[in-house]
Amino acid sequence: MLCLSVPDHIEVRGAKIHNLKNVDVDIPLNKIVGIAGVSGSGKSSLALGTLYSEGSRRYLEALSTYTRRRMTQASRSEVDDIRYVPASLALHQRPGVPGIRSTFGTSTELLNSIRLMFSRLANHRCPNGHYLEPSINFAAMLDIHCPVCGAEVRPPSAEELAFNSTGACRSCGGTGVVHEVDETTLVDESKTIDEGAVLPWQTLMWSLMKDIARDMGVRTDVPYRELTDKEKEIVLHGAPDKHHLLYYNEKSGNAGEMDFTYYSAVYTVENALSKVKDEKGMKRVERFLKMGPCPCCNGTRLSEEARAPLLRGLSLDKVCQMSLSELEDWVKEVPDSMPDEMKPMARNICEAFHDTSKRLIDLGLGYLTLDRPTSTLSTGERQRTQLARSVRNRTTGVLYVLDEPSIGLHPANIDGLLGVMDDLIADGNSIVIVDHDTQALSHSDWLVELGPGAGADGGRVIAEGTVENLEQNKNSRIGRFLRNGNPDLRRRADSAGMFDLGNISMKTGAIHTVKPLDIKIPKGRFTVVTGVSGSGKTTMVLDSLIPALEAQLTGRPLPSHVKSVSAEGIEHVKLIDATPIGINVRSTVATYANVHDELRKVFAKT
Repeated sequence: MLCLSVPDHIEVRGAKIHNLKNVDVDIPLNKIVGIAGVSGSGKSSLALGTLYSEGSRRYLEALSTYTRRRMTQASRSEVDDIRYVPASLALHQRPGVPGIRSTFGTSTELLNSIRLMFSRLANHRCPNGHYLEPSINFAAMLDIHCPVCGAEVRPPSAEELAFNSTGACRSCGGTGVVHEVDETTLVDESKTIDEGAVLPWQTLMWSLMKDIARDMGVRTDVPYRELTDKEKEIVLHGAPDKHHLLYYNEKSGNAGEMDFTYYSAVYTVENALSKVKDEKGMKRVERFLKMGPCPCCNGTRLSEEARAPLLRGLSLDKVCQMSLSELEDWVKEVPDSMPDEMKPMARNICEAFHDTSKRLIDLGLGYLTLDRPTSTLSTGERQRTQLARSVRNRTTGVLYVLDEPSIGLHPANIDGLLGVMDDLIADGNSIVIVDHDTQALSHSDWLVELGPGAGADGGRVIAEGTVENLEQNKNSRIGRFLRNGNPDLRRRADSAGMFDLGNISMKTGAIHTVKPLDIKIPKGRFTVVTGVSGSGKTTMVLDSLIPALEAQLTGRPLPSHVKSVSAEGIEHVKLIDATPIGINVRSTVATYANVHDELRKVFAKT
């Protein structure tokens, strides 16, 4: 009898993508394999550029040509030979930037289960405002008649409760926000109108609007701040009447007479916004706009009809405002609130919700609400959302490549991440993680360390084996940090003189998950904002402190939730985040850092 052995590792021979130097390495299958090393040592080149690239490419090559032409395929990796690599999925360190319609509920697909509950199990309203009890006929999408007034009632489908479809608010189109002209951005009060004080007239409208304003009695040769209230009202909100003007074209030298309609500063922006057809056009206008909640749906994105069904006394928009942990408990009570004949159906729908929500709560995302815009989530939160979606599919035989999955996670939250990875292994998958976090790396079954340095000094395997092997390996640079209790001594500032150089203070109201804050940050010190996932770090810094400081420096109003900010002596605010710097195919580190500019000057002199 022929007995075939099943490969238990991936064989990589001669990997040389980027700075990898003919790397030969074996990656165990059905294990958690950690790839460690200093930044720039080649970790991502091995994990993503080699293992994931080849795993995904080979899987796609097994599909038909007709199917493949609709997909983006990776090119062959620079490797001499790679064997036994399974189909691969990657969770990147920086997930794609979500669109304005994306929410936590849509990105996790939890909202699909909630909509189905409301479509099949809710109390629906007849045209005359009477609510009907849930029934099998409603669940079967049959038209029934109201027992009170006899009006025909057609229950909505799950699709009709979606804000990305027919359930969208007609005013905002399902985005929950509307663009409003921000009058504080329209004028430079230090300039005269002749000097270009009215900014929209400079970029969005003919410059002769200043001539019309002068014809309407507005002084255009004095600083804008010195104009009377009546003159400012004409500039900002003057009626769009026709005016007969003698005009002179400075470029052509021609003069003539013509009737022109007056476009006030506000109307200029509104007119330009109505004609926007693409992102390029939007960029010209957005500097003069601010986002406000839609007055028709109060920011819920849903039409009045989509908000009408009630389940356990709550509408769909109210349910989406619950935190995931609260919603989990609420959904558990739904089957028992149904008539006996509907309980089996209710349990099936609710189980689909629980399967997904449990993973997300395990990953420390139980504080998020379903209506939270995905664009407001941190990078770590979006990556864990991706991970939970992958785990929910219950795949087997897949290689998962995770690029710094612990990023943004407090040490108290990492146990949940490790538990999800253990579940993937239990389902028969393999995991490769690229990380710097010692808690995550210590959980690995096998470690591969690249180095010893970065760039040209890296790209070599300097140590591999179990955690215990690396702890004892003298070549390993991370081994000693994997040991429990390794001391990390550093010089610390004296707490008594912490605020000797002054402070930055801020008071805020509540926003997202963050309650009102009253904080003081010492100037001239290195300050870290920490806390478990969801405690409000990103909200405090990116949504509050930085916008408030920028507003104060430029003389603009503070964000609506910021009550006050004081930062005497601060003249500039610089934000360094994880956003990729290269947006052009020609962009390099040298061009972005202006090194090329200096090199060109040197070569021009030779």
